Amino acid sequence: MDTPARDADLYTVIDDDNVAWLHFDKRDSSTNVLSAPVLEAFYAELLALTERAPRGLVILSDKPNGFIAGADVREFARLENREQALAAIQRGQEVFDRLAALPFPSVALIHGFCLGGGLELALACRYRIARDDPSTRLGLPEVRLGIHPGFGGSARLCPLVGAMHAMDLMLSGRSVDARAAKRMGFVDHAVAQRHLHRAACQLILDPPFAHRASRLQRLSNHAWVRPALAGVLRRQVAKKARPDHYPAPYALIELWREHGDRVREMMHAEAESVADLVVGSTAQNLIRAFVLQDNLKALGRGSDFRPQHVHVVGAGIMGGDIAAWCALRGMQVTLADQSPERIAPAIKRAAGLFKKRLKRPRPMQEAMDRLMPDHQSLGVERADVVIEAIFEDAEAKRALYRQLEPRMKAGALLATNTSSLPLQELRSVLARPERLVGLHFFNPVAKMQLVEIVRDELTDSDCVARAIGFTRRIERLPLPVSSTPGFLINRILMPYLLEAVELETEGVPVTEIDRQALAFGMPMGPVELADTVGLDICLHVAEILSSHLGTSVPQRLHELVGQRRLGRKTGEGFYHYKNGKPVKKPVPRGFQGDSEIIDRLILRMLNEVVACLREGVVADTELLDGGMIYGTGFAPFRGGPSHYIRTVGADTLYQQLQTLEQRHGARFSPDAGWDKMAGFIEPPPGSG
Repeated sequence: MDTPARDADLYTVIDDDNVAWLHFDKRDSSTNVLSAPVLEAFYAELLALTERAPRGLVILSDKPNGFIAGADVREFARLENREQALAAIQRGQEVFDRLAALPFPSVALIHGFCLGGGLELALACRYRIARDDPSTRLGLPEVRLGIHPGFGGSARLCPLVGAMHAMDLMLSGRSVDARAAKRMGFVDHAVAQRHLHRAACQLILDPPFAHRASRLQRLSNHAWVRPALAGVLRRQVAKKARPDHYPAPYALIELWREHGDRVREMMHAEAESVADLVVGSTAQNLIRAFVLQDNLKALGRGSDFRPQHVHVVGAGIMGGDIAAWCALRGMQVTLADQSPERIAPAIKRAAGLFKKRLKRPRPMQEAMDRLMPDHQSLGVERADVVIEAIFEDAEAKRALYRQLEPRMKAGALLATNTSSLPLQELRSVLARPERLVGLHFFNPVAKMQLVEIVRDELTDSDCVARAIGFTRRIERLPLPVSSTPGFLINRILMPYLLEAVELETEGVPVTEIDRQALAFGMPMGPVELADTVGLDICLHVAEILSSHLGTSVPQRLHELVGQRRLGRKTGEGFYHYKNGKPVKKPVPRGFQGDSEIIDRLILRMLNEVVACLREGVVADTELLDGGMIYGTGFAPFRGGPSHYIRTVGADTLYQQLQTLEQRHGARFSPDAGWDKMAGFIEPPPGSG
């Protein structure tokens, strides 16, 4: 057996059966990605193997977390023009074409993440074997970066499994497990870890015919079928993404419609299309959003905090769902409230979450076993993390801390899920006030990735580090913020929501307010968002912010809450709700909406962005933009609010605020930080 050279990003071992085992193990990285140097090394290895002519090739990863996570996204941000992009994409296609043309069988042996370029590499192999466990995820998520597969993925996947499976994967960007991939037809075997090596050897030593699509799947790519099917796909995509905001899925549909039964032509069109997209503003901003997400993930990578047991106090929507999420992510969790009856609804919701995410009975039962109702709070003594998630009342929280702290073990983390109360109002009763840190989750917990890590000058730095480490252990994005009223996300979001209430009070139809926000790129209109959060909660947070920041709360919000029209949860708010969905009446005939509606909404938000940067609520613009994208869904294709300020121009937006101040009053008064925006917002890397 050959001795491998371990000082490279990949290496090959030839076993006694003359089977080549090519291992990806990118240096100085916890994850395999296909950077340009890695692709070149892979190409050279393929050339050497062609000369050596083994019986077959097995490609695998030495990284515990997966096969290959995709191309090196940060390289996309450094592309200077279309020509450079096209050359890079075509080179990737050449490398994978060399793999596909090997004169001996090839197997991709997949575990963990196999995404984007990683799956495109696997598709260029003759066979694919995937480890059958929940951690294995296969997909082509390029649309989330504003592009589509470019290394031959669409050209190879469509004929392999048919247009419906292939286009569903590529247009949604979703990933599937090994069993689903086998059912679709792009994985040959889904096997347990202990069988992976033997299964790969069998395919090499006794190679069967490669998988071939069924007749119906082949028919879906026929020239007569594609135009009609393309129309259906466009209508489905249009329900979730506008072509002016997200052009990539529409471009993919069009290139498949034109070339779907001619692989080489589709490969050429695929490269040309991605080259056009990747240098556009949408892709560059979505790539920026991806990098911001990666930066947030990196905050917890150095933590050695390994919590095993979490105790959550408060089994309401937030507390119950935090407990369920922690159990889903492998923690032992005890959930406390005043009685078993108060805890029962949270356990029922948790069962629904586990069924949706885990699907199989055994993992579902294991997750349920990790989540223990605990109305006597017996879990406090053994908890590594104690999370308080009761209602927003400072005195009630302080009373709870008096009970909890004496029972907590010395190294345990004490956290509050308060959405707006400053830590200094809560910690006065603690013997060790420096141990209190904020862990502010967002609703719905299972969907919202962001968690604000709230600290002030008295918070122990080690507690902050452990809070960040815990957040990453449960696969959430930590955002360090200072303990000012509303912290970052609610403080920026609330003026936007309150301005929507002002517009409604002035007679602007709520459907028009929400329509313009959606047209800007927000995932949900501000009126529907307020109804979804709950108007009572909006009012409570608004009153806290108004008392600290001197803002006003519209009387209309007081009226609706006084009438118990609290939004979706009561069936009536600004909208009427039927089966949990808002009944949206058409805009009255003759109503003339104008651009001032969206200007008022967005500029109040941006003005608060500037104030938060000036006050140091968050350390820099990258953290702020990442927080707003992943905490509120702020139009990802715009790259975040501070990036949007840079794109439009701070001077232009400042003048618009002054105009709105003259028309509508002091709430549009530009923050003092606008004259410093050039210092806050540096030019993006590579902008010249």
